[in-house]
Amino acid sequence: MSHTTDWQARVHLVEEDRTTKVSVDLDTGSTHITGHGVAHRNPSDRDVPEIGDELATARALENLADQLKQTAHHGMAAAGNVRREETSAPYGGWPDARA
Repeated sequence: MSHTTDWQARVHLVEEDRTTKVSVDLDTGSTHITGHGVAHRNPSDRDVPEIGDELATARALENLADQLKQTAHHGMAAAGNVRREETSAPYGGWPDARA
């Protein structure tokens, strides 16, 4: 069985007083999830907004990923599938093209 779909994601960043706040909205067509992340710049650090943007966005994406996994686990349980144990092993993701 083949399956193709498009999901829409939107990243919203706001920086105020050395704090960057990010929300990442994901719309799958059937589910809407929002991840949140924050980064605080130390007063002694140079003002490089891109670093706060990157760090806060990474944290928001991690939060979104956790919520998306929970949504998937609930769907698996509703479908009668057994949830496998989560491990602390790093996620492999896509194969490394250099390998």
